[in-house]
Amino acid sequence: MAEAAFEREAPDGEQSPASAPAIAIASIIVSMALIAIGNGLMFAYIPVRLGAEGFSPTWAGLIVTGLSAGGLAGCILTGPLVRRVGHARGFMVLSALVALSNAAVGAGAYPLLWIAARTLYGLAICGLFVVAQSWLNDVIGNAIRGRVMAIFYVAYVAGLGIGYYTLAFVDIASAEAALIGIAFTALSILPVGMTRLRQPPPPQAASVAIRHAWRISPVGVAGMLAVGGLSMSITGFAPIHATAKGYSQQDVALLLSAMPLGTLLLQIPFGWISDRIDRRYVLVAASVLVVVSGWLAVGFDGRALAILIVIYVFWDGASESIYSLASAHASDRAGKNDLVALSSSLLFAWSFSGFVVPGIVTVLTAFYGTQSFMYVAIAIAAAYAGFVIWRIVQAKPVPAEETGSFSPMSAQAPLPVDLAFPTEEEPAR
Repeated sequence: MAEAAFEREAPDGEQSPASAPAIAIASIIVSMALIAIGNGLMFAYIPVRLGAEGFSPTWAGLIVTGLSAGGLAGCILTGPLVRRVGHARGFMVLSALVALSNAAVGAGAYPLLWIAARTLYGLAICGLFVVAQSWLNDVIGNAIRGRVMAIFYVAYVAGLGIGYYTLAFVDIASAEAALIGIAFTALSILPVGMTRLRQPPPPQAASVAIRHAWRISPVGVAGMLAVGGLSMSITGFAPIHATAKGYSQQDVALLLSAMPLGTLLLQIPFGWISDRIDRRYVLVAASVLVVVSGWLAVGFDGRALAILIVIYVFWDGASESIYSLASAHASDRAGKNDLVALSSSLLFAWSFSGFVVPGIVTVLTAFYGTQSFMYVAIAIAAAYAGFVIWRIVQAKPVPAEETGSFSPMSAQAPLPVDLAFPTEEEPAR
């Protein structure tokens, strides 16, 4: 029944370009959810293992920075890879790189090796998102696009949460976490390897045009620059700081696994409101909530874990909401022919900030301690709120009837980039 709702047969018996069987679409979503479980575990494991081995938190910060640098490279290199081998083989190649990264981490606590390994992981995971999301966008029709992409993001965030919590059951002194990460990565290849989902045609390179994107939506581009730093600061440095403060392995796992709940709890009401009023007002509200939550995190730092979990849930959820709201706002202001270049530029802005800000936090951590990320996140959110308020004063709002519908997104799952050749309805510029 579900399959019939998605599938229409073209005259030659092939799947229609506008639709695909539900089970085939699910193969991509399931693959990314399986990858997320292994990724969440490795994200939590590395700072805890380094802390247990007595390494300075600066090393963990450098590893986060390396991961972000890899993501920036992934934005640039994924297009040529998929042009050469196609979406399915590209997905498998990138999954193999994730497994190789996990294997390097499992070789032992060698920080320099781990920096290289996580840089490779950053490249691979960014590439996987570009491949998976562009593939889905090519084979699903507009009527179900929002629902399918919402399921995609929720499945990935849920997988991260499961992976984070898995840390509580892992022997931190062994290679167990790396082996589990490799196992889930290997499992993720199976649905894609066996899928009958039609592959898009060989892609053209997605152009990055930051200046053009800025002319379309300064608030959208600035939002990506803000949330790239926010996401990598909060998610990347929270386990580093919690470990340095003396929280147990189980406590760190519980804190990280609870944080994705904020994304699921806050994005729907924020999105519902933003579909009815100027999204910029909601962006200001989300940014202010990040600032308030950040100050509460500072004030209650080191207190009871239950209090910190509630604070971090709202802190992380509010910052993740900026990602989806800024993306939706930018899309509202773009023409149909601008969407490919716009999404590529937003992804590049997000990745660039995700590389630069962790580097700054790492330097500050060496001098001022692991709590530095809190003040950096507060400063970024406050600056962005101020910028959006200024834009509200300067620019006219988009009428509610001209806005698109909001779709939940996560800054842990980068914006989709349409790698496929433009269709006849969407000519190249």
